[in-house]
Amino acid sequence: MKKHLLLLTVAPFAFAAPAMAETAPAAPAAKAGEEAKPEQDAKPAAQTEVFSTGVAKGRDRLDSATSTSALRGAEIDKLSARSVGDILRDIPGVRSEAAAGEGMANITIRGLPIASTGAKFLQLQEDGLPILEFGDIAFGSADTFLRADLGLNAVEAIRGGSASTFASNSPGGIVNFISKTGDTDGGAVQLSAGLDYGMHRIDFDYGAHITPTLRFNVGGFYRQGAGPRDTGFNSTRGGQIKFNITKEFDGGYIRLYAKYLDDRVPAFDLTPVGVTGTNSDPDYHNIKGFDARSDTLYSKYFQSLLTLDGNNNVTRDDMTAGQHPIVKSVGLESKFEVAGWDITERFRYSDMSNHYMGIYYTQYLPAASLAPAFGAVGGTVRYASGPNAGQTVTNLSTLNGNGIAALELVSDTDIKSLANATNDLRASRVWKVGAGDLTTTFGVYGSHQTIDSDWNWATVLGDIAGNGESHLLDVVTAGGIKVTQDGTLRYGGPTVGTFRRSFRLGYTTIAPFGSVNYHIGKLAVGGSLRYDFGDANGSIYGAELGGGRVGVGPKDMNGDGVISVPEMQVAITPLGRPGPVDYHYGYLSYSVGVNYRIAEPLAVFARYSRGARANADRILFGPFVSATTGALTDKSAAYDTVKQAEAGVKYRNENLTLNLTGFWAKAEDTNLDATNGQPLVRGYKAVGAEFEGSYRWGIFSINAGATYTHAEITNDKLTPALIGNTPHRQAKLIYQVSPQVNTKLFSVGAVFIGTTGSYATDANLLKVPGYMTTNAFVQFRPTERITLGVNANNLFDKLAIVGIDDATVPATGVAKGHVLTGRTVSASVRFDF
Repeated sequence: MKKHLLLLTVAPFAFAAPAMAETAPAAPAAKAGEEAKPEQDAKPAAQTEVFSTGVAKGRDRLDSATSTSALRGAEIDKLSARSVGDILRDIPGVRSEAAAGEGMANITIRGLPIASTGAKFLQLQEDGLPILEFGDIAFGSADTFLRADLGLNAVEAIRGGSASTFASNSPGGIVNFISKTGDTDGGAVQLSAGLDYGMHRIDFDYGAHITPTLRFNVGGFYRQGAGPRDTGFNSTRGGQIKFNITKEFDGGYIRLYAKYLDDRVPAFDLTPVGVTGTNSDPDYHNIKGFDARSDTLYSKYFQSLLTLDGNNNVTRDDMTAGQHPIVKSVGLESKFEVAGWDITERFRYSDMSNHYMGIYYTQYLPAASLAPAFGAVGGTVRYASGPNAGQTVTNLSTLNGNGIAALELVSDTDIKSLANATNDLRASRVWKVGAGDLTTTFGVYGSHQTIDSDWNWATVLGDIAGNGESHLLDVVTAGGIKVTQDGTLRYGGPTVGTFRRSFRLGYTTIAPFGSVNYHIGKLAVGGSLRYDFGDANGSIYGAELGGGRVGVGPKDMNGDGVISVPEMQVAITPLGRPGPVDYHYGYLSYSVGVNYRIAEPLAVFARYSRGARANADRILFGPFVSATTGALTDKSAAYDTVKQAEAGVKYRNENLTLNLTGFWAKAEDTNLDATNGQPLVRGYKAVGAEFEGSYRWGIFSINAGATYTHAEITNDKLTPALIGNTPHRQAKLIYQVSPQVNTKLFSVGAVFIGTTGSYATDANLLKVPGYMTTNAFVQFRPTERITLGVNANNLFDKLAIVGIDDATVPATGVAKGHVLTGRTVSASVRFDF
């Protein structure tokens, strides 16, 4: 009898409790493209769990010399996650700073550094192909273009291991988001709503067989609302739809798929956080009138930004858009047999764009010092927006209860295209050699990544108020001359002529690869090679390139016929003086490993790997690429290598899974610091241990993971004083624990995710405290096809600080913080059909 499912909810699509990474108590792993069975139908894990991401050929995890984890569909549906970054927090070894909202998470793995935003050393994939060739493109990180809904079948992760030889630019690992393909007939509809925040959402998914060999799956979501923080307007609106159709035939299948995403979500990024005490013993807290867990610097009184577009034409951009990713993609996946070889072909073309409107940098200062700080000694401060616009602020020292004003750099970034074409073709064959099996794999990968974006930034002044009610402020001299214009201090960066840039770039990657694996009895030995050929071509524009490029001039921005003070030096893109980008590179990746299955439930393994990550836009507008020839000034800046060693033991029976792995990593990083724009040329080292386990006893189960890391800066060509320090935001210990009880009638559980403390910056002066957040869920099934649910993210409303951009305790007592969102509770109703 076919099972059908329909789901209604009173909360946004909120996953309800984790199931940590896949472990034996979970249902046996589904193959890529097949649906995992609903949890209520799951039986104790079989003795075989096939894993297929980042390896030559899917095989049982106990027969593979790799460290892998998986979250299956039924587990993900319980996680109280609000974003892809939140989901990744539940995978052992992965450090995901999910403080910016749905997108722009900082993600890394096993102590590898986060020097910029996004995911430099870890690749995010969707259905076996990278979402972007480079996971740390400025204001266009890979998770920005990815959404989880009911059509998500599984998330597979490989840490280190063979990842660098089976995908380009993935030396740290791969996380693959796998879609449902209609393998199981039926579907679901879910309605969700926030109980303590503004969100209404509908999700649907349906898959079925048209004929015994032809099946399809379609699903998606739509939602709208104010979102999990107070912005003063409906900041979250949009959705996605995905479709695939699969034709099976003897020896394989062919699948066509498509995706359309058009979503708007706020970019929280920086949040003011109060701090007192000393660098070694700071006390972090909310400032008066502003809750760092639920408020933002967005405001109903600041909904548009006057600026110049990429062609230097006056435009007014929508601040309420936040992050606005649009994805239109089509793809093909096929597997077939030719003369004993299994051929797998994957191709996808994605037309992607994103308009990012957020606060990239802030400087906090006493509101009473605002006028003299900007050259208006004896002057006044006026409201530039809101109901009191034009009126003098009379209570500066106690403004909004905190007396604090902010200089805010608005990162109005128009990413017109991140179009991406990728193709992965590989052939595998198993040969009988002696008493064992020899598996050989050969393939070639190709991609072209476009980066076409304009930085149309501006600098404004404002106060700090909660509930989405911050105001823009004007500074007026004693003689009545406005230093600002409607709150805008500079049309460009805080320093005249800065942060006005354009990118017109294309990156081509070609990578042949191959592997061999010999399995005889209990022993498996294997190795793999990959060589990446890369070309970077295009142009960049900006006065910061130097060479006589003029990037400022007078411009009547508001069209009133008068050139105001801010309009005297407007940042202008020097379109007639491009800086070329034209260089080539190549690098070798390799991996060797051995696995010994001591007994049916027990195996040990060891592996050594070398991989690399090519650098893209992050090394431009710095000393690494010549502004006159476009060539690399130092060829080593083209890519950064990562060397890794790991050894571990794995145990699995019907009710218990235990994995313990020790690791060592050495990495290079060539970059521009995301907090100050200064060049970085560094080496890092990390050693540590990783634990993952689960246990099931009747209706009770528990999953747990922990990663201990000792990381340090081993080389710094520009700031040698930092050698020996711990990289910023790198904690010694991160952990996840998720107990739950499941019966036919109900499920209840929680997930505890925590970290120990870290340093705010690489200078290792100001400390950032550790934290533990608690997510919880309850599901009730009154009938076979109806599920009622309530879940909470950050149940105890913890002030969880993932990062601070200040090197020491600031004199104002207000720090530039990156803070996880506070408690959000949602409810849902789901109908299966």
